[in-house]
Amino acid sequence: MFTRRDFLQYASVTAAVTGFSGGLTRVAAQQRLQQEDLLQFDAKGQVTLLHLTDIHAQLKPIYFRPPSENFGVGAFEGIPPHLIGDDFLRHFNIDRGTALAYAHTMVDYVNMAQTYGRLGGLDRTATLVKSIRAERGENKVLMLDGGDTWQGSYTCLKTNAQDMVDCMSLLKPDAMVGHWEFTLGADRVLEIIDGLDYPFLASNIVDLDWEEPVFESTAFYEKGGVKVAVIGQAMPYTPISNPRYMFPEWSFGLRTGLLQENVNNARDEGAEVVVLLSHNGFDVDQKLAGVITGLDVILTGHTHDAVPHALKIGNTLVMSSGSHGKYLGRIDLQVKGGKVVDHSSTLIPVFSDVITPDPEMKAKIDEVRAPYEKEVTRVIGKTEGLLYRRGNFNGTWDDLICEGMMEERDAELAFSPGFRWGTTLLPGQDITIDDLYTETAMTYPSVYRLEFSGKQIKDILEDVCDNLFNKDPFFQQGGDMVRVGGMGYTCAPKESIGSRISNMTLLKTGEPIDPNRSYTVAGWASVNEGVEGPAIYDLMETYISKQDTINVPENEAVKIIGV
Repeated sequence: MFTRRDFLQYASVTAAVTGFSGGLTRVAAQQRLQQEDLLQFDAKGQVTLLHLTDIHAQLKPIYFRPPSENFGVGAFEGIPPHLIGDDFLRHFNIDRGTALAYAHTMVDYVNMAQTYGRLGGLDRTATLVKSIRAERGENKVLMLDGGDTWQGSYTCLKTNAQDMVDCMSLLKPDAMVGHWEFTLGADRVLEIIDGLDYPFLASNIVDLDWEEPVFESTAFYEKGGVKVAVIGQAMPYTPISNPRYMFPEWSFGLRTGLLQENVNNARDEGAEVVVLLSHNGFDVDQKLAGVITGLDVILTGHTHDAVPHALKIGNTLVMSSGSHGKYLGRIDLQVKGGKVVDHSSTLIPVFSDVITPDPEMKAKIDEVRAPYEKEVTRVIGKTEGLLYRRGNFNGTWDDLICEGMMEERDAELAFSPGFRWGTTLLPGQDITIDDLYTETAMTYPSVYRLEFSGKQIKDILEDVCDNLFNKDPFFQQGGDMVRVGGMGYTCAPKESIGSRISNMTLLKTGEPIDPNRSYTVAGWASVNEGVEGPAIYDLMETYISKQDTINVPENEAVKIIGV
């Protein structure tokens, strides 16, 4: 049988045909890869789980370059998801130059992107979801939203997330969880949830006064004659990575004891399958799979990792379905005697060129974007090179933002948060307002200008680095590494806190950063209330417009050792 994997491996750019350099035209790639190929799957059992996570308000197809650094430490070193490039391809037995190689790695990224085109688009995802529901029967399918849905675009920011709420409702999710959703503020979150016709789950959020649940913890469904419980887990460190003042009466945390209690309660109420819909992050959930008993499936989000199929950790399947609408995760479960006895799984890349847009969703996307279309398509510059963000350390979008802040705020140094959201622009593409806001659209955008001593700067870098590279994933509380402008440093991720950062250098002079000297630093996305300064998207529009053509050189000032 010629399987879906065979199609994705050999249907387009192969070394035998093109010499592996993106030699096929876009038309040829479309002809060789079809929508039916993406949907081919070994259907199994009575229950199908569909998982979409970390879409970050991207309604339209996008480019998104996978990371060139994804370092694991401790027990998670050198295993998925901490594999990139050729190591990833070898581990998952994926050939270079294929559709799957493009979807999952940065190998020959520009050539592959020019061949295969964009991924995602909620109208394409809707086509896949409707096709699977039609094939399996709606009574067998659960569609679950892993959160980070209501943030990350111009229209989402301007509509206070209503564009995403309206469009997602057409996908008919059965449940969702959250993280960046909370940066809309508690009142707006509760207002949206009140209008949803599906539950917003968060077993790990309680109120500060009485430690009572703020949201539902568990939802029950009958699918294929099987009772399924879905338990929600919000990002546990939201008040650390985002402003607490936006949701001051809510307490977050992993709350593993409470989670185990909820799993036990679900089993006591007759659940034959228990699913954790999580925004913990991949490594946290890998550890959680060995700590919590009774979980059949963890659908994980937050870290934007994409693996071609679910991983089996003990008795628990862990699926991570990427980000920005690039993928749709699917797990089929066969249940017998109240237990999962077999499964099959896949991560479907949403190749926008070969999937017919769903008319209903396309019309809704056009409707919600129509009032803003002239503004979002306004061109403010052009990029000469590849602009991307994703990776443990600086990407070119991050370097550009740091350059802009230093210039526009007259600062010696710049800090930009290690956000994982933000799409990619290929060399030669125009930079539009839409593109700028995929990197900057948020509700606390002020660009500050402050004085920090060299010692304070080192302490900040060490603290963020420990959040990222702590060997215990339960203490990994942030995103990727803070991006820096105007300085270089060496990082040793496998060392302990206080010993990871060295060789801090002021690039302008080549001198070491003096721990006793004060430096003027520009930054944005401070979690503190009352920060003063221009919005990052306004500042960067001004800076990019002045440059006309952007050329960001490769960053060689940050060096990684010992990995």
